[in-house]
Amino acid sequence: MSRSSHSTRALASAALALGALAAFAGSPRKEINARIDVSALARTVEGEDDHVSAIELAEWIRNQRPKLRVVDVRDSASFDAFHIPPAERIPLGGLVSTRFEPDETIVLYSDGGAHAAQAWVFLRALGHRRVYFLRGGLYEWLDEVMNPALAEGASDSARQRFAAIAEISRYFGGVPRVGEQRASRPSVPVPVAKDRAGATTAVVARVRGRGC
Repeated sequence: MSRSSHSTRALASAALALGALAAFAGSPRKEINARIDVSALARTVEGEDDHVSAIELAEWIRNQRPKLRVVDVRDSASFDAFHIPPAERIPLGGLVSTRFEPDETIVLYSDGGAHAAQAWVFLRALGHRRVYFLRGGLYEWLDEVMNPALAEGASDSARQRFAAIAEISRYFGGVPRVGEQRASRPSVPVPVAKDRAGATTAVVARVRGRGC
């Protein structure tokens, strides 16, 4: 996805989120009534400083980045079926009343990323600065971390990069593949190992068929 395409989609999500934020106008939290600097949000989006990749997030988790909070904004059934360790589930409506420390790094994710982008706007509007979202959502995590693939004939540099990704993948119980095409979304089940909650391939395949 090009930078301009990402900026357009993210700003559209931001507009939706700002509209939804009005529903919380009656909250006793003073931060919600503060002026929202939309221009600053737009600059952050255009600079692509609003998101992290699945591999970046996986490295942060594996390296035990201090003060990292991974937040899943999906419904409880989806979370119970499959989630990124060590994520906690906080629905969109619950973000306003959740306490986040100023020095915490918050990474939000949803199925495809749109709801997480809206959640990012919520938290930025509340004054949090160290907040990101997983742009491709759980789909990206499944593709890039749990099911990475290296095409035949890949360059030496691509193979070196894949070796590092494969190590990360195995850490999370993933299945890196060499010389195979990655399974297409959403009709083909994703060949991943069971996670800590016992999610099966069929459950993960259903994740791909969900919405935002």
